Amino acid sequence: MPIGEPLVILPTVDSTNKYAMQQVHAHLAIHGMAWFTHEQTQGRGQRGNEWKTSVGENIILSVSLAPNQAFPSQPFLFNAAIALACYEFYKNLAGDETAIKWPNDIYWRDRKAGGILVDNMLSGSHWRWSVVGIGINVNQVHFDPALPNPVSLKEILGYHLDPLALSKELLIYIDKYWNLWRTGNKEIMQRYNEILFKRGQPARFRVDNRVFEDMVIEVNATGQLVLASGQSFDSGQIALIVSG
Repeated sequence: MPIGEPLVILPTVDSTNKYAMQQVHAHLAIHGMAWFTHEQTQGRGQRGNEWKTSVGENIILSVSLAPNQAFPSQPFLFNAAIALACYEFYKNLAGDETAIKWPNDIYWRDRKAGGILVDNMLSGSHWRWSVVGIGINVNQVHFDPALPNPVSLKEILGYHLDPLALSKELLIYIDKYWNLWRTGNKEIMQRYNEILFKRGQPARFRVDNRVFEDMVIEVNATGQLVLASGQSFDSGQIALIVSG
């Protein structure tokens, strides 16, 4: 059965990822099951940040995936595959100025279009489930002033789109990249790095209270950001400063 079947539509929920994980724990989820909501009241982003979104205007989607294997030594490949699915979906709408900002954000030019949150469930070293949450700005044009650089598809394209219909399209891409990942496709990291935001360009970074200039070279197989200076950082250790 392809990913996205069944697709459950929730009028409102605190967090689609939280709800999906509850369904997993209650043995009510199956592989590929997806949840879409019009309203999320307690959305989460990376590293516990809040994800705010207007009611009925955006893609708010979570998918339960069952790797059912030993947790890999290089788990970032899974994240990269999901990011590529979202990238390809978005690029086909917004064009070639789309990129992936490490580790899991979708960018258009210098503006954030969406984000991905992956929650894993392990039994010992056995990787039983991943719940993948995806938020993409579709029709929203008024954003929280605390968000530095958001953008929506409506702002880019100039017309209204259907978030639910787009979610169904996105699930097709997730199905594609899930299957590529399952077959151990060696081109996933190569492709991820080819479209990496700010790769090969001078950029400013922040580590703790220190701001410095460097250049993104790649993201390695363990998911670390590698800079031209030879330094490498795990997610959460460094921030790329974007002025959009």
